[in-house]
Amino acid sequence: MSWFIHEGRPLHYLERGEGEPLLLIHGLGSSGADWAWQVRALERKFRVIVPDLPGSGHSAPPNGACSIEGFARSLWALCDHVGADTVNIVGFSLGGAVSLEMTLQRPERVRRLGLINSLATYKLDHWSKWLEAGLSLILIPLIGMRRAARFAAARLFPMPWQRVLRERAAAVVSAVPPNNYLLTGRALMAWSAVDRLHLVKSKTLVIAAENDFTPLAEKRALAALLDAEIMVVRGSRHGTPFDAVGATNAALAAFVEDRPLPKAARWMCDVTARALRFPGSLADEHAASVAAGVAAAAGVAAASVVAASVAASAGAAGAM
Repeated sequence: MSWFIHEGRPLHYLERGEGEPLLLIHGLGSSGADWAWQVRALERKFRVIVPDLPGSGHSAPPNGACSIEGFARSLWALCDHVGADTVNIVGFSLGGAVSLEMTLQRPERVRRLGLINSLATYKLDHWSKWLEAGLSLILIPLIGMRRAARFAAARLFPMPWQRVLRERAAAVVSAVPPNNYLLTGRALMAWSAVDRLHLVKSKTLVIAAENDFTPLAEKRALAALLDAEIMVVRGSRHGTPFDAVGATNAALAAFVEDRPLPKAARWMCDVTARALRFPGSLADEHAASVAAGVAAAAGVAAASVVAASVAASAGAAGAM
């Protein structure tokens, strides 16, 4: 368990394994705990660094305006803090936007870039983006975080066998402070990298769900612009790291180890759900981090800032 004070605010992160640094960046409404199954596969050969973005998980919101550019600067400061001069970065959804922004800010420091169900812009230029981003920002003030979270979870994981994923997603997202969620969502909608993609020099992999909520064609176009490999996961919806653990892990391991991607026959959704809480999992460690270490790591002031997240995190973790 580790804390890093950036611009006077505590940022929470976890580390596992040894080797080349590999930064995993989570999506909107979640935390670093969501990478538990990927960390289990990748920590054997890599030094995996898993932060909570500012305003998510155990990390405090930023002091000033919330922006994707600011998130990227915070994570570069974290990389400097832990001595990660060059990194591999993988991001999911919102985390993909932050990953891409990090790469654009310091392209010479990123060896490999992995984007999972991510786009180069989230501006409302397509009906599906309006549905996913704009509607969410309208629904939360109208019906509350808990009901909006249940609605989102049911869309993410609709299959009967995905009940454990559905219940966990509803619990985790409903525990997020609504203002933090709304500010981050608005920051995402204001961000675009479309005019800067030519600056990316990293080896890149795009993982796209067949049934993602935003256009598959846009992800194919992004992969072409980045000269990236693309893997389309059959049957998966937006939550590919959760509903297609096998395909995601096999692809990421091959990518970061410079091996060929798995054969296309393996690019498919799981047929059973995998709970993120298991003995020794990152999710377990994440749930225990605040109670065990915040006072010593970040001081009394930081403890008071994150105290409100303890109860929410503990309640959400119980559903993992």
